[in-house]
Amino acid sequence: MRIATKTRNTKETQITVALNLDGGEVKTDTGIGFFDHMLTAFAVHGGFGLKVTANGDLEVDTHHTAEDTGIVLGQAFAEALGDKKGIERYGNFSVPMDDALAAVSLDISNRPFLVFNCTMAQERCGDYETAVTEEFWRAFAENAGITLHINVPYGNNAHHQVEAIFKAVGHALKIAVTPNASGDVLSTKGVL
Repeated sequence: MRIATKTRNTKETQITVALNLDGGEVKTDTGIGFFDHMLTAFAVHGGFGLKVTANGDLEVDTHHTAEDTGIVLGQAFAEALGDKKGIERYGNFSVPMDDALAAVSLDISNRPFLVFNCTMAQERCGDYETAVTEEFWRAFAENAGITLHINVPYGNNAHHQVEAIFKAVGHALKIAVTPNASGDVLSTKGVL
């Protein structure tokens, strides 16, 4: 089974993530309503089982909670994928959401890298600071070993921009983690 549970405890945050790449219950509780909504959208559109509990220093801001959740979710992905044998490896997907479009391409490569092109239309969605979106995905990509390109060429509403991103990444990852026909590592090197 492609599952993992990871925990991270610091002086700023206490986070646990349980992930099942092949589906299951979705439940998120980070103390940031909009962020919970985004994590739920990500899991539902990716077809993942996901449970996230996070307690963070929200009296400061949402940065530590969002970034550290990205770290733990990335670690869970890396563990659930193991040696990455037998997956399609690449995925790309575009999600239009009203005025906004998010296009995502990724490679589960063990070479973490983030390209993030999005100018947020507003600074906040509820209590969520939209600038932490990039920090969340950077932490996720670095800890999951994923090359992740996120491009949002336009959008007038930050809620739509961020939601389109989370959904597009979910769909692209669903494609990338799909078992391949050969069962081998999809690399000329034979290893990722």
